[in-house]
Amino acid sequence: MEIETEIEVPAWSQIYAMLVSQVEKIRRSGFQPDVIVGVTRGGWVPARVLADLLEITDLVTVGVEFYVGVAETRNEPVLTQRVSADVAGKKALLVDDVADTGKSLQLAGEHVRQQGAAEVRIATVYCKPFSVIKPDYYEKETRGWVVFPWDAKETVRKIVEKRRDVQAIKRETAKLVKAGLPKELAEAFLNEVLEAGNC
Repeated sequence: MEIETEIEVPAWSQIYAMLVSQVEKIRRSGFQPDVIVGVTRGGWVPARVLADLLEITDLVTVGVEFYVGVAETRNEPVLTQRVSADVAGKKALLVDDVADTGKSLQLAGEHVRQQGAAEVRIATVYCKPFSVIKPDYYEKETRGWVVFPWDAKETVRKIVEKRRDVQAIKRETAKLVKAGLPKELAEAFLNEVLEAGNC
């Protein structure tokens, strides 16, 4: 698997700044969520940050699996965990890191509505222009593959699992470094995965 798309590797500080900006958009829209629903796994971190910034203590999760590799998905997303608390009658802010195809958000949003949420709005850090769901709030549109700090090692592991040739793996990892992943981290992750016998 060759990473042929543009890659973005935002730093923690960039993501935090984007979430601060997002809070302003949410406030200006007049939406006051009662509960934040983080889509596992990618939405956990931004959901927690938004809960802090919006001063909302009711933070729950819903599990959806769609990706099986770097830029590779199943045919359809699968609900793996029902929303973890009662959302009936509440205004819910559904949070994920990226609206890629949008299918995971579509499934999660339908589930939260079925559980009786009074209103569901969607927030993501990034949005792809071809997503079937346009989030109510997002910070950046991209066509590229986004590697977040919370999934950088997983991305390296997926590259190793797909590419058995060490030189090809190093070329792919070099693309991540060029896009912004710190070289020391990329090398540490790569060495750890290779030593674990995944290549």
